[in-house]
Amino acid sequence: MKICVAGLGLIGGSLCMALRRAGYEVDGYNRSPKPLAYALENGIICKGAKSFDKYDVVFVALPPKAAVSFIRDTAFKEGAIVADICGVKKMIEDAVCGAHLNIRYVGTHPMAGKEVSGIENACADLFDRANMVLTRGDFTDEAAYKTIVGLVRDMGFKRLVECSAEVHDRKIAYTSQLAHIVSNAYVKDDEIESCLGFTGGSFQDMTRIAAVEAGVWAELYLANRKNVIDKVGKLIDNLEDIRSAVEKSDKDGLVRVLEAGRARYSDSRAQSFQKDATDFAEGQIKTTMLHD
Repeated sequence: MKICVAGLGLIGGSLCMALRRAGYEVDGYNRSPKPLAYALENGIICKGAKSFDKYDVVFVALPPKAAVSFIRDTAFKEGAIVADICGVKKMIEDAVCGAHLNIRYVGTHPMAGKEVSGIENACADLFDRANMVLTRGDFTDEAAYKTIVGLVRDMGFKRLVECSAEVHDRKIAYTSQLAHIVSNAYVKDDEIESCLGFTGGSFQDMTRIAAVEAGVWAELYLANRKNVIDKVGKLIDNLEDIRSAVEKSDKDGLVRVLEAGRARYSDSRAQSFQKDATDFAEGQIKTTMLHD
């Protein structure tokens, strides 16, 4: 199987390293020369790709707009499997599948990363024990899908989550994009100055992801605009409930608001977080354990 990764940043470089660790030969491509040179010098890829018509599988590790342009404008091998790794799926799916290309498209989203970027921060074990989301649609080719599942397993991912692009984008707006938005807003309080000695784990958890690259995340938010607006709106409503109770010195009301949040978390944990040991299907989401 001939594999290429287009886009040699943190995730693309880590994909190459994880695949090579599993025994695959992997070539790479990057629009700018420095990451490509780094990948070659450090044995992250076997060689640089000059064209893509010989590869059976191409992972596209580029931002959403660049990924769409790359997939639509590139000459791939007839029937090649092309899998993007973008943090939004519906926009990519619509643009790629609507173009009626000669490829078999599979949408993927590895749920792993770091606060830093660049191939120099890539590592072979980034995906070990992590989740991988794959999206399905009417267009999905089952043989191509199974091939990607096999590669995902070989890269070390623990859990495979299957869903539609629509479900992915709604869920990711809450679990990932909203979390980054909250962190960004939280650190803008002037009280963040001179906090040494006043911080614990909760502060670190809240602030860590405020350092991510703004341009990358702005594009993701806009590509998932409707879902992001909805989730930010719901968060504002919930914050207003707390502020209102505090302003009124309404202890009973505040306790009710806080208890409602605690109960919701406990319920969600019982329903979802404790199912690591078994496969399950719930609505439009199917989760499969790939490794113990």
